Formats: sequence, structure tokens, C-alpha cells
Amino acid sequence: MNGVIFFFSALGVFNGILLSLYLIIFTKQKSLSKYLLGSLVLALSIRIGKSIILYFDHDVHKLVLQIGLSACLFIGPLLYFYLRSVLEQTQQFPKLWKLVLFGLLLSIIVVGSIRPYHLYPAFWNTYVVQSIYVVWLVGVSASGFLLAPHLTVRYKERGRNTPLEKWLSAIFFGNVIIASAFFLAFFGNSWAYYISGPLVFTFFLYLLAFGYYNNKWFNIASKPVLEKYINKKIDGAVANRLLRELDNLMLSKKVFTDPALKLKTVAEQLNIPSHQLSQLLNDNLGKGFKPFINEHRIKAACQLLGTNHQMSLEGIGYEVGFRSKSTFFTTFKKLMNVTPSQYKEQVFLKTS
Repeated sequence: MNGVIFFFSALGVFNGILLSLYLIIFTKQKSLSKYLLGSLVLALSIRIGKSIILYFDHDVHKLVLQIGLSACLFIGPLLYFYLRSVLEQTQQFPKLWKLVLFGLLLSIIVVGSIRPYHLYPAFWNTYVVQSIYVVWLVGVSASGFLLAPHLTVRYKERGRNTPLEKWLSAIFFGNVIIASAFFLAFFGNSWAYYISGPLVFTFFLYLLAFGYYNNKWFNIASKPVLEKYINKKIDGAVANRLLRELDNLMLSKKVFTDPALKLKTVAEQLNIPSHQLSQLLNDNLGKGFKPFINEHRIKAACQLLGTNHQMSLEGIGYEVGFRSKSTFFTTFKKLMNVTPSQYKEQVFLKTS
């Protein structure tokens, strides 16, 4: 029986590592969500691999335990960042996420170097392991709070969840079951729960792989994407209020002058999800976020060009939020059908 358990669990770890390497390195369609999912599967595989080795060999070298526990530190945060990257359609790696992951990596390297497990097992079991489990628990809990509104609200609106929401739910609950097995093993000191984690991971991995690639349960393409817009339009009164608040951000606070401005940033200031802001702009203004922001930038540039000032044309472009002279000139010509210098000449000819 132990041979069957070992083979089944070890095979799951082996395939998990292969899958993670595929998502991180070899997949043709690169995306932040795939990198994060691959990293999550890799962290789980290393943690599960350590558990299998320890279960069948209690005298395993402490370095193996240290590596497995170190990988465990990243499971919760990676789960949260993966879910968030998909739900918010994040394309670039946010600096805050990088800082969190780098901070965790640096802390575990420092602790592992100064007080390695094989020399300080009591310190690790008393302080480090508990800290790792707290981070894991926080990450899983935050993921639940992040995912729950999308599942409940969308279900109430449509009477069903989308294939992508089912996929994310499977990822989340699979992680919850695996984490629960290890939590129960750690706090209950039970080897039965301890080996159940690897078994659940293997079953979970094959279940998702079968459902995903056979396209039977989740009905999603090779690259999961959100529905572009929710079927139900934003209520008219709500849309009008949001548009007024959006105008205030543009006209009073002039947020468009930030060259690094992103959809997510504006959505956060309006206290709505990113996809809802996209829906608001497309349904009510008939344009996407970037064209909307560029129109405000060009409008502000026209106002500057119509006044006496000492700024160069390039300086005006930077002033209104463009990153380069070429982008400013190209966008201006596209929207105004003339170059900035031609527009300036036209304005002063009319006023002279």
C-alpha cells in the first residue's frame, strides 16, 4: 500500500514540476497570470515533494526540509496574486507584488543562512514554521475574500458562473483543501493528514489538467480570459454618477497628466473594479481607456498651445502626460488632423 501511495504522490510532484516549467518557460503565449500560476504550481510541488520524502524517510537531511518549508512561504501570496491578475486582467507585474515576493525571498534566505534548519531545528519548528503557516493562511484567506464577491454577485446577476469563474474556484478550493490537510497535520501532529496533502495535490492536478485540456468542465480556451463585458449593463443612474466622478478626476485632479496612469488606478479612485470602468467607458462613451485618456491629454495640450507660454512643443507633451515627443505628435495628429505646430499657427492666425 505504501508503494502505491508513494508512486501516486511522487508522480503528481513530477508532473507538477513539468507543468510549472511549461507555464513559466515553454508556453508560447506569455502572460503574467501564467507565470504566477506556474510559480504557484512549482511552490506546491516542492512543498509536496518534501512531505513525501519526509513521510517515507524520517531521517531525511534537514536541508530538504528547509527547502520545502521555504517554498511553502510563497504558496499563499502566489495564489492571491494569480487570482487577482486574472480577475483584473493585469498585464504588467505590479511593483508592490514584486516587493512582497522579494521581501519573502530575502527574509527566508537570511533566516536560512543565519539559522539553518539542521543546526536550529527547534527555532524553525517554534518560530519559522509557524510564521510560514501564518503567511500561507493569510494568502488563502485574502484569496477567498477576493474571489467571493465575483462568484456571488455574478451568480445573482446571471444565475450561473462563467467558465473562468469555475476555473478560478477550482484553483482556490483545491488550494484550500491542500492547505487544510497540512494545517491539520501540523497542529494535530497527524501523519494521516500529512500524507493526505500530497494525495490531494496529485488528484487535484490531474483533475484540473483533464478538465482544462479536454475542455469539458470549464469550457475555456487554452488561455483563460475574462468576458470582455458583463452581460448586464451598468444601471443608468449609477453610470451617470460614475461619469461625473470620472470627469472630476480628469478636470479637477487632472490624473491624466500621470504618464504611468493605468486603468486599475482610476478604477480604484472610483471604488469600482477595473472591468467595470472598461464597461462604463465602452457602453457610455464608446471608447476604451487609453483613447479616453489621450483625448483629455490632447485637449489639455490644445489649451496650452492657445496661450502664451515659454514651453516647447515637446515640453507640452510631457506636461499633459505623454512619455515621448513622438507619441505626443502622433496622437495629436491622429485626433486633430494637424501637428501641434500647425495647430498653434492656426490659433494665433485666428486671434491676430
